[in-house]
Amino acid sequence: ENKGKIVPTRDLILTDEQIEGVRRSGVVNTGVLDEVARQIHPGMNTQEIDDICMQYCKDHNAIPACLNYEGFPKSVCTSINEVVCHGIPKESDVLEEGDIVNVDFTTIVDGYYADASRMFIIGEKTTPEKEQLVRVAKECLEIGMEAAKPYGFVGDIGHAIKKHCKKYHYGIVTDLCGHGVGLKFHEEPEVLHDAYRGTGMLLVPGMVFTIEPMINMGSPKGFIDEDDEYGWEVITEDELPSAQWEHTLVMTEHGVEILSY
Repeated sequence: ENKGKIVPTRDLILTDEQIEGVRRSGVVNTGVLDEVARQIHPGMNTQEIDDICMQYCKDHNAIPACLNYEGFPKSVCTSINEVVCHGIPKESDVLEEGDIVNVDFTTIVDGYYADASRMFIIGEKTTPEKEQLVRVAKECLEIGMEAAKPYGFVGDIGHAIKKHCKKYHYGIVTDLCGHGVGLKFHEEPEVLHDAYRGTGMLLVPGMVFTIEPMINMGSPKGFIDEDDEYGWEVITEDELPSAQWEHTLVMTEHGVEILSY
């Protein structure tokens, strides 16, 4: 029956108790991003966003998973305009009216991980082109969630996202993807956002993973900024804007449930 299928190993199917642990971490994770949403404004720098996240974690007995992860120096990723992901908070990065910025944060609570990111438009408005990009990136996440069905395949998610993204001639980043999460920061399955239906790992109730499409206004390619001493920040090849939204999800018998957003 399972011939040709990539079936998840037992350790990728969480118990009810473990799922509740991720859910508790997800409450804090969502709370961090809610707090950023309350305070983000033109004129603030991205180090201030890091300070907000660190303080929220201290107040809620959580650990920021990014801090010192493989040399990453801060607690949160703040990616502005053409930065695809892994932007490093710094005092010199000041948010200006019309910027779009992705804030990506992962919490550890009692050993359980939850991971989410949101896009923010800084100030009252941005360009119609950036506004559309942010909206379509969120639609891609929502469409990917709808495509994730119990006993379907991980590739179904990327197929649905690709189909929607092509309508706008946007580039889908393929070098980075969603992932299993919960007991570790990153684990199987890899959740590709440009994939074919019926491919990848079987989606089984109890699996916890992220969907986090990174959608570029132009080329899907990116590069590491030479000025980044840590070697983390990914910038679009053509330096056009990029947008990303991310949720942590658990597969149930009826479809996905959001644990963090």
